[in-house]
Amino acid sequence: MFVPDAFPIALLMMVASMICWGSWANTYKLTKGYRFELFYWDYAIGIFLISLVLALTLGSMGSTPEAFFLNVRLADPSNVMYAMVGGVIFNVANLLLVAGIEFVGMAVAFPVAIGIALVVGVVLSYAVQQTGDPWLLGLGVFLAEGRSEGDALERASLYAAISTTRVGTQTSFLDRAAFEKERERRQGDSEASAEAES
Repeated sequence: MFVPDAFPIALLMMVASMICWGSWANTYKLTKGYRFELFYWDYAIGIFLISLVLALTLGSMGSTPEAFFLNVRLADPSNVMYAMVGGVIFNVANLLLVAGIEFVGMAVAFPVAIGIALVVGVVLSYAVQQTGDPWLLGLGVFLAEGRSEGDALERASLYAAISTTRVGTQTSFLDRAAFEKERERRQGDSEASAEAES
């Protein structure tokens, strides 16, 4: 298996990995008029094929214990099955996320999905390996979840105020100018009510 033996190569690989973090969302922007869900399936299949090519090339170099085929041969079949099931669950979850983004917008769907992932991840991690202070973990999850859901509710209420009806379905109208106008109107209303009270 290829392992970088010099710091500059390792740093270069880390930077390349960081650039690829948001690549599915960024490459989708390059495909005008292509459905989000269909693009994600194509992207997931492409990532799988690239991973397979890298495993068969860079991952199989040398006869070290980290070589791909040796690792697969030595792995417990139940662990391989868990990895496959985890991959399926991850991709179904991402597909549901992109469908949610298509339906209600990124500002609402993403905080809700990430908030749920945060809670489930922390609870399951603590159930498997009980390290750390449960009160601090709970407080951190509560604050992060509250912030995440508060952000989603605020965005949803702003979008609802400027939404339009298409084919009988209430959908978000993400026009930036209308969004800013509604926010200014709400700010003006709150300032006017504060002046009236004083």
